Amino acid sequence: MKFFYTLFIHLILGGWMALFAQQLDMDALKAYPFPSELTASATGSRITWAFNEQGQRNIYVAEGPTFTARRLTNYLQDDGQELSSVAISADGKWVIYVRGGDHGSNWNDDLPVNPSFNTTPTKVQVWSIPFSGGEPKSLGEGENPVISPKSDKVAYSRGGQIYTVPIDGTAPATVLFTARGTNSTPVWSPDGSRIAFQSNRTDHQFIGVYTDAQTPIRWIDPQFKRDQSPRWSPDGQKLAFVRTNGLGGKPDSILARRPNLWSILTFDFTTGKTTPIWTSPKRLNGTIPTTHGTTNLHWAANRIVFLAYHDGWPHLYSLTESGGTPLLLTPGNFMCEHIQLSSDKKTLLFSANAGTDPLDIDRRHVVKVSVDRADMQVVTPGSGLEWSPVLTGDGTTIAFIGATPQRPPMPHVLTLTPNSTPQLIAADKLPTQYPASALVTPKQVTYKTPDGFTVHAQLFEKAGGPSKKPAIVYIHGGPPRQMLLGWHYSDYYANAYAMNQYLASLGFVVLSVNYRLGIGYGFEFHNPKNGGSYGASEYTDIKAAGEWLAKQSQVDSKRIGVYGGSYGGFLTAMALGKDSQLFAVGVDIHGVHDRTIERTRNLVLPDQYDRAPDAQYALETAWKSSPIAYMDTWKSPVLIIHGDDDRNVRFSQSTDLVRRLEDKNIYLETLVIVDDTHHFMKHQNQVNVNKAIAAFFLKKL
Repeated sequence: MKFFYTLFIHLILGGWMALFAQQLDMDALKAYPFPSELTASATGSRITWAFNEQGQRNIYVAEGPTFTARRLTNYLQDDGQELSSVAISADGKWVIYVRGGDHGSNWNDDLPVNPSFNTTPTKVQVWSIPFSGGEPKSLGEGENPVISPKSDKVAYSRGGQIYTVPIDGTAPATVLFTARGTNSTPVWSPDGSRIAFQSNRTDHQFIGVYTDAQTPIRWIDPQFKRDQSPRWSPDGQKLAFVRTNGLGGKPDSILARRPNLWSILTFDFTTGKTTPIWTSPKRLNGTIPTTHGTTNLHWAANRIVFLAYHDGWPHLYSLTESGGTPLLLTPGNFMCEHIQLSSDKKTLLFSANAGTDPLDIDRRHVVKVSVDRADMQVVTPGSGLEWSPVLTGDGTTIAFIGATPQRPPMPHVLTLTPNSTPQLIAADKLPTQYPASALVTPKQVTYKTPDGFTVHAQLFEKAGGPSKKPAIVYIHGGPPRQMLLGWHYSDYYANAYAMNQYLASLGFVVLSVNYRLGIGYGFEFHNPKNGGSYGASEYTDIKAAGEWLAKQSQVDSKRIGVYGGSYGGFLTAMALGKDSQLFAVGVDIHGVHDRTIERTRNLVLPDQYDRAPDAQYALETAWKSSPIAYMDTWKSPVLIIHGDDDRNVRFSQSTDLVRRLEDKNIYLETLVIVDDTHHFMKHQNQVNVNKAIAAFFLKKL
């Protein structure tokens, strides 16, 4: 059975409104602007960011001391065109950005996105615009732009090569060189005379340095390895970079846990010598980080700083330029994210789930620390949430994005003077009638799983109502994500937070679960045994969440639903397939359903004689880690939602599941979002998806 939603949604939600006068309105709830891409110039007090206002994405700027927000661009349609790679020149005179594409995707991020069905899709282009105002200028098709320290040129990548162009667009872009491999991530030298870059050649990867058209490219210590993250010393005489092993070697056990070890090296242009200065410990938590920014390698003032797991948490460390024992800058049970080095290279700013309140483990606050000593300070303590901090070039002000459980994310500034308090900027962008006061404050919940792990969750519940209420488990995607006790720093999960608030306003008890494989609770939580396609052990946490809800006095244990997107869609389908007696209904949004697809040939029939000793068992384990392995026990109704330009999870994953559900005569409804991606780039598409989720739960739960 398939169902088409427009009339149904209006009828169901309209009738429900009559019963619940204080129910939130989805259109009003989704009217919040969402800021991202916050950055500052290397000099002065100028900042810039992107605002998404109901699909109208524009560049905004502000300047101290007043930091009055001003819109630079005039993109006034909900057309699904994202703004990314926002940057401001060192002299503060120019802002650049990329418009188009989907740069949160796993593939084809540089291809046009066209959810508005335009006959000519919008190209993915690099743009520049004066900070003072004016018309934006297209600098060329491409992505990942970086501005020269001289503020005169922009380097960017396109088609596996690197281009440069005058920042004012007075001349067309030119390709710097042609080299084998996929060449990307250009990094300017401090004086703007050279560019370091990565050249990916599949099983190995080099660091190259371009000087000019007359000088051959210099390859930095090429080995049978994969080198990445080139970072210039402040004087431009050396490079630091990260090295991991090249691909290949004798096939080993697929299911065995092993670290992906890494090291930091420096290269001296004068001597031509490469020196290893640090190597990760040979244990599981010596693996290269997979959280935001990965290694977060920086060459600071007389120090080299980086992020590593090896004390069990994603923490910041500092080395002398010659190496030695690293100094732990951020001791404690928390993680560091959104890490920025100040323009004077003396201070690191970051966000962390740190603080004196036990609830801070499920929040984010702005933190700063010196690069050469462990003098960490939580700059924004309290019950709010703050992230993406940057220090203005004059060193006087921290800009960041902040929210509360009620107020959506907005840009803020904090002057670094005694007793100063954060100042909200662009406050007029939040609609006057925004229903912030109607939002509940989620409560921190912890529960134990059968194998003894403590899982954190947030409970959304409106006061009053019947003595027995329906309940819903929400499962985030990723899976390296953490849902918080307030609005989220990701636009995808800010929408999930709004959705959970909306469901709570309808009378549902909502439990948002931070399951294993997620972040925020240490290395072992982030990297559990038998997780993912190696056994889906993380599903234990989801089932335990449903069982916890079933034991609550105000919850009707026969009316527990489940929903989630991406990896959350996968776990939703696992819940419905394995435990329909617990989960009565579900909404699966662009989930993975068969974990053997695109893996079987590599596991069982690799293009070589050797194969892993446990290849067949690993394939069987991947199958048992797939929802479609449990079709015989799947009984619960489900709504399947997917955009057919998804670049993170193949649309065919849902097409296949729908066929299997139909063959089993399991009740299902479907919603296909044509030509939109995993992230529902068009605002109205996301609103329609949210309304469909709510309507389905109202109907079936």
